[in-house]
Amino acid sequence: MQNLSRRGCGISVSRATVLTLGAVALGLFFAARAATAQQPRKVPRIGFLSSVPANSMPARVEAFRLGLRELGLVEGQTITIDWRWAEGRDDQLPGLAEELVRLQLDVIVTHGTPATFAARRATATIPIVIASADDPVATGLVESLARPGGNITGLTLISLDLSGKRVEMLKEVIPRLRRLAVLWNPRNPSSVRDLKETQVAARALGLQVQSLAVADPAGFAGAFSAMTRQRANGLIVNSDAMFTGRHALIVDHAMKSRLPAIFSTREFTEAGGLMSYGPNVADLWRRSATYVDKILKGAKPADLPVEQPTRFELVVNLKTAKALALTIPPSVMVRADQVIQ
Repeated sequence: MQNLSRRGCGISVSRATVLTLGAVALGLFFAARAATAQQPRKVPRIGFLSSVPANSMPARVEAFRLGLRELGLVEGQTITIDWRWAEGRDDQLPGLAEELVRLQLDVIVTHGTPATFAARRATATIPIVIASADDPVATGLVESLARPGGNITGLTLISLDLSGKRVEMLKEVIPRLRRLAVLWNPRNPSSVRDLKETQVAARALGLQVQSLAVADPAGFAGAFSAMTRQRANGLIVNSDAMFTGRHALIVDHAMKSRLPAIFSTREFTEAGGLMSYGPNVADLWRRSATYVDKILKGAKPADLPVEQPTRFELVVNLKTAKALALTIPPSVMVRADQVIQ
C-alpha cells in the first residue's frame, strides 16, 4: 500500500507539473502574439527624383498618386514619399540621389534620363522605377526592354514613327511650310535618334531642316534668333526632360518669334504652344505605380519588362492658332483628343 501510494503521488505531481508548464507556454504564446500585434507595421518608403522644377508638371504627379491610391498605397497613410526636385539643375541630381539613398528607401522612382543615371550611380541595390524617360536601352540604363537586368525598370517614352508623324501634322497645318527648325538636345541619345527620323520625314515632304542643338537653357535665346535669321516657318521640339521642365520658356520664345510649333507633350500646348502629339505621359506615371506595388510585394526590377506607351494624344490650342493667323484643318481637328479654346 505504501508503494502504491508513492506511485500515486508521483503521477499526481507529474500531471501538475505538465499543466503548469502548459499554462506558462500558452501564456507566453499569447503574450508574444499580443506584442507582435502592438508593433506598428513598417510603412514602405518611396523616393522620387526629377531634374525639373517641382511645380512644372502637377498633372503627372497627381496621376502617379492616383495610381498608387488605386493599389491601396496612400501617401501619408500606407506609404511615405520623399520628393526631390533638382529645379532644372542637373548638377544637383547626384547629391539629391545620394540623399535619397541614405534614407534607406524601399524603391526610388525617377523622371527623365539624367535623374535615372544619378539614381543608378548612387545605388546598385535599391530598386529604381522609371516613371518616364527616353529610350533606356539606347542610353545604356537597361540591357533590353524585355529583360532590363540590374535594379532598373519602368516605362519609356519611345515609340516608332512619332517624329515623322509630327512633321506630317505640322505640314498639314502649314501648307506653305518650307524650312523646318528642329530643337534637340545633343546630350540625349534619344533626341539624336528623333532628329534623324525628323530629317528623313522632312526630306520626303520636300522640306529643309534647320538643326538646332541646345544642351543648356542658356542656348534657347540663340537658337530662336538663328531660326529667325534663317527664316524658319515651322518648329519641332524633340522630347527631352530638360525641354519639358522649361516648357513655358520655350513656348514664350516660339510665340515671340511667331513660329508655329509642334511639341512632344501636352505641357507645351497648355502653356500656349500650338499643338502637341505624343504619349500620354500622365498615363505612364499612373502605370509606374504598378511597378512600385510589385516591387514592394517582392518582385525584382530585373524580372519586370520595361513598358512602352499604349496611349497617345493630340492636343490643339485654337487660341494660339488664332494668334498666329492659322486655321487648323478639319483633318487635324477630327483627330484631336483635346482642343484648347
